[in-house]
Amino acid sequence: MACQPRCGQPPYGAGLMLYDVIIIGAGPSGSYTAQRLAALGYKVLVAEQHEKVGQLVCCTGIIGRECFDIFSIDKSVILREAASAKFLSPGGESLRVERETAPAYIVDRPAFDLTLAKRAQEQGAEYLLGARVRSIGVEKGFVQLETSGEDLVGKTAVIASGFGSTLGQKLKLGRVADFVIGAQAEVAAINETNEVEVYLGSKFAPGFFAWLVPTSEGKALAGLLSRHRPGLYLKDFLSHLSKQGKIEASTARISYGGVPLRPLPKTYRERIIVVGDAAGQTKPTTGGGIYYDLLCAQIAADVLHQALSSGNFSPKIFARYEKGWHSKLSTELRIDYWARRSFERLSDGQIEKIFHLICSSGIHDTLLNAKDFSFDWHSRLILNGLRHLIPRGMLQMLRAPFKDR
Repeated sequence: MACQPRCGQPPYGAGLMLYDVIIIGAGPSGSYTAQRLAALGYKVLVAEQHEKVGQLVCCTGIIGRECFDIFSIDKSVILREAASAKFLSPGGESLRVERETAPAYIVDRPAFDLTLAKRAQEQGAEYLLGARVRSIGVEKGFVQLETSGEDLVGKTAVIASGFGSTLGQKLKLGRVADFVIGAQAEVAAINETNEVEVYLGSKFAPGFFAWLVPTSEGKALAGLLSRHRPGLYLKDFLSHLSKQGKIEASTARISYGGVPLRPLPKTYRERIIVVGDAAGQTKPTTGGGIYYDLLCAQIAADVLHQALSSGNFSPKIFARYEKGWHSKLSTELRIDYWARRSFERLSDGQIEKIFHLICSSGIHDTLLNAKDFSFDWHSRLILNGLRHLIPRGMLQMLRAPFKDR
C-alpha cells in the first residue's frame, strides 16, 4: 500500500497516510461500518489479520429474516431456509416446531463476510489483509496502530476484531466477564433433511446445547457450546450422530471460537469504538451475534460520522455510541443472560419435566404463533414462556439467586 505524507511534517511521522477511520477486523460489524462510512465519503481502511476475508470462521450461520430485510443482505449467500427445528430432551423426547414462513436462513458464512467486504470496497473502503494489530494508542489529534507489517494512523479507530481481542483491555475498557467456547465441525450427512436439530442435556453440552444444521447437499454442521472440554464433548456428540445413522463417521477438523455472554464494561473512549463480538454484543441464549453486530455497527457509523463531520473527537461524543446501543440492546441482553444462567442451573431431570410440560400442553405452538414472535428478540419469548410456566408451578426451577461471574 503506497503511503504519501499530506503536507509538511505531520505529527505522526512522514510517509504515513492519515485515514479518517481505521477498522480492525473484516467480520460483519467491521465491514458494515466500513461500508457506511466509505459511502459518506470518508477515507476508510479495514485491517484484517487473516490473509482472506471470511477465513477460519467458527459460526453456524443462521440469520433471522428480519436481519436480511433490514440490511438488504444478498440472497445469494443463503444455503437453505430454516422453517422448522427439532429439539431433543436429555431423555430423547422430541419436540418439533415449525412456522409456515421461515423465520431464518442458513447462510454460507465465509461468502456472507465476503459479500459485506465487497460492498464496502465498492464504496471506496480499502482492505489490508494479513495485518495483525498489536497495539493501539491515542495521541493528540490521531490514533496510531502498530501492526505485524506497517504502522497505521487514523483520526478514529474501530475495534471489530471479534471475541478474544486484548485491545480493549489494553485501552482500560475492561474485559468480558463471562463467555463460553463453541466447537464445530463440517460433517457428511447421510439422510438429507432441511431441519435443524437441537440436543439438550449434560451428555452432549452441559448447561448449553448441541446442534446439527444441514447446509449444502450431503453436508451439515455439528457443534455445541460448553464451558469445559468442548472438543471432547463434540467428539462424543459426533460419535452419537454416527451411531444414529445421521452422519458418516467423522474425523473432521474441529474449529473453536469464544462466545461472549456479557458485554464489555465500556465500549468507547476518545477516538475509539468497540463493536460486535469484541464488545460482547451477542445473544446469551444462543450465542448468535450477526444481527446485533450489524445493529451496533450502524450506531457506531452514525456516531463516527458525527465526530468526523464536526471535528469533535471528545469522549462525550463517543459516549453517544454506548448510550445508543445500550438503549437498543441492554434490556434484551439482561433478560437473555438471566435465562441463560437459569437454564445452566437445571438438571437433566428438570429439563425433562419442563420439556414434557411444553410438549403436552402445546405451549410451544402458542409461543411460536404469537404476533410478537421473533427469531432475534428472545426476551419476548422468554417472558411469554414464563407466563405459561408460572401457573403450572415450574417457576421455582428457574430461580435466579446466583452471583454474576
